[in-house]
Amino acid sequence: MYAIILAALLSFQTSSVQGTWVNIDDETGVEKSEITLYVENGKLYGKIERLLLPEDQGKVCEKCKGKEKNQPIEGLIIVKGLAKDGEVWTDGKILDPANGKSYDCTIKLDDSNTLNVRGYLGFSFIGRSQVWKRKG
Repeated sequence: MYAIILAALLSFQTSSVQGTWVNIDDETGVEKSEITLYVENGKLYGKIERLLLPEDQGKVCEKCKGKEKNQPIEGLIIVKGLAKDGEVWTDGKILDPANGKSYDCTIKLDDSNTLNVRGYLGFSFIGRSQVWKRKG
């Protein structure tokens, strides 16, 4: 009985977007940061836990606006308020600390260890996607 419950919990964990992910730059293919995705009040959020490149250590979000301006990038919440719609998380925002801009966002599991993260302005076909790998 316990084995069945444990297997179900592990299956749920790996089929969920929740957890720590490594984002891979869509232009260079370089691993840039570790981001923890979590659900709070039914909405998906994501926080940068760690910057992986030595040259990014200690950086602040200089180009951000509002309360994020000049805040350390490590600890910054960049995924905000996505709602689950079937297999996709959507209707929220993602912040790009490199340029300080927020974009509409959709997040979808490609498989249990791969996320497709798309940021766009207005129309989802006009934007860019990144692949995030589950930290293992």
